[in-house]
Amino acid sequence: MERVFAALLKGFASLLHPRMLWLMVWPVLVALAIWLTLAALYWSQAINWVDVELHQWSAYRWALSVWPLTLLAASLGWLLLLFLFVPVVLITTVLIISVVSMPAMVDHVGAREYPGLARRKGGTFAGSLWNALTSLVMFMILFAVTLPLWLIPLLWPVLPVVLFSYFNQRVYRYDALAEHGSAAEIVELISRNRGEMFLLGVALALVGHVPLVGLAMPVYGGLVFIHYALARLGESRDQPIEGSARRI
Repeated sequence: MERVFAALLKGFASLLHPRMLWLMVWPVLVALAIWLTLAALYWSQAINWVDVELHQWSAYRWALSVWPLTLLAASLGWLLLLFLFVPVVLITTVLIISVVSMPAMVDHVGAREYPGLARRKGGTFAGSLWNALTSLVMFMILFAVTLPLWLIPLLWPVLPVVLFSYFNQRVYRYDALAEHGSAAEIVELISRNRGEMFLLGVALALVGHVPLVGLAMPVYGGLVFIHYALARLGESRDQPIEGSARRI
């Protein structure tokens, strides 16, 4: 837990740098633009699809016949889509940062905080893209499989945190190590530290659920995993190996 808290604190300190503040803004704006455009084009079709799916549930059909549940049930499709809007924006932002922004973030943190750590470049852009896509597919599969459980009162607050914890750590861990770790080191460190990486994912999922503050989560999450991964990588090497670095 000490190493997890250290990464969370260092990630917050790095987030305050002006360069990171800009990275925090533009991916969110791009993700918002994408989903607002899609909403403007397909909102009616999405509402109709959700309404058809809801009518397959006997509980929903019963609620339509009971006042005042009728009012809530009639607007449930809108509420569900609005409820999903923020998560999909955050997921899109995380994917954008993972593929586009993480190299700059790794360079920033590595040069300032871990200048003696050699860069063995075991990761690739193709690997980062594949990792992001497979993470998204796995998240969607898990979401679909667990969807009926979201109706259980004791589970619906827990399931989003668990799912986003899995998604966060799976997306960030590869990119955090891609520049400095060799291919073998990336596999080994991920395998050895899965538990702590999942705990970092839990912490970031909770941050993501805080109104407004959650918009900073994608960049903050990347910085947290970079600090954690590079610290573990430095510990795993017998001796610090001099690498190219520049102060920013």
